[in-house]
Amino acid sequence: MILPIRTNVVLKKTPYMNYAIIVANIAIFLLSWYPVKTMQGTMDTLRPWAQAFQLSPSEPALHQFVTYAFLHAGIGHILGNMFFLFIFGNNVNDKLGHLGYLCFYLAGGIFAGFGHCLIHGSDIPLVGASGAIAAVTGAYLVLFPQTLITVIWWFLIIGTFDLPAFYFIGFKMIVWDNVIERRTHNVAYDAHLSGYLFGILSIMLMLGTGLIQRSAFDMWSMLKRWNQRRQFRQMVEEGFDGSGRAKKVVARQRELTPQQEQQIRDIQQIRDQIASYIDSGNMTSAAEKYIELTRLDSAQVLGRAQMLDVANQLMAMSKWEECAEAYEKFLIHYSSYHYSEQVELMLGVVYARYLKKNDLAAKYLERAQIRLKDPGQKKMCLDELDRLKQHG
Repeated sequence: MILPIRTNVVLKKTPYMNYAIIVANIAIFLLSWYPVKTMQGTMDTLRPWAQAFQLSPSEPALHQFVTYAFLHAGIGHILGNMFFLFIFGNNVNDKLGHLGYLCFYLAGGIFAGFGHCLIHGSDIPLVGASGAIAAVTGAYLVLFPQTLITVIWWFLIIGTFDLPAFYFIGFKMIVWDNVIERRTHNVAYDAHLSGYLFGILSIMLMLGTGLIQRSAFDMWSMLKRWNQRRQFRQMVEEGFDGSGRAKKVVARQRELTPQQEQQIRDIQQIRDQIASYIDSGNMTSAAEKYIELTRLDSAQVLGRAQMLDVANQLMAMSKWEECAEAYEKFLIHYSSYHYSEQVELMLGVVYARYLKKNDLAAKYLERAQIRLKDPGQKKMCLDELDRLKQHG
């Protein structure tokens, strides 16, 4: 048996809303739980007042789609659910904020309840927060797919190991527990799957529309990088020109020298390595590989996020010539970037302070100072322009 015990995501803020939801669940459980002693042992039931708040699949009342998620069938039920909510909910709360997380949690429970009613044919009332927690876990999968989950296992002996969230949640929790191993009676598998579906799709939608801030390591960015690599492989198959844009000529319709074919393979391999290094957070190696790529073909351009990340890393490594070249390419190919004035500011500083190319520095600094909104950045830009005029 295996059980997750922690993640390696560092919290930026205290997840008070998740703590409040856990406390509310426990408090309502203590008020509604009614263990009855029978000849066969102790049977867990709900107090009479609480039974009206279960979700009845055959004749559900609207309020039941919310209230059922705060009722639990026994001590093991509440402890298991709250444990998983604590493991995965803290980081999702941190990412969505308190109000956003509360709305997301309640919506996840509602969606899971609807899914259960639509799919599940039983008239057995539904209770438990597992559908809402599945939504939270699905959100964690999308927001932090590459993070590590420490898992404890026991079989005669006890040990731990780390697994990427993408595999642990995606395969073990969703596919294995709720699709393959549907053997335990009175477990709402359909509510779980509905919750996971809601969590994954809604967070992907919010990332895609910019409602929540993206990172270089969420599933949206992973899919974008995968698509970039797919497009590049397609470009290699069709042939490409010096700008890196695909031609309409299929490679097999023209002759390539062995050297050209080898160059194409080398370029594809290096671009894949750069993407892999960025995915794993190894920006130093990504920047070094980018330099190798430009030596092979100076016209090569990465995807927007990759290009900016590599340019910033080259600056951090004091690779001033390569850094300026990367920023220049970024501004040429991604001129519609919302914060291009900040890139112009950094490029102007590099030209002024480190490459001593004052004309180019003034060009980018003057362009940046018109659109910069941050007071600190604007002051930095104006100070740099003044310094250039003094040394005119």
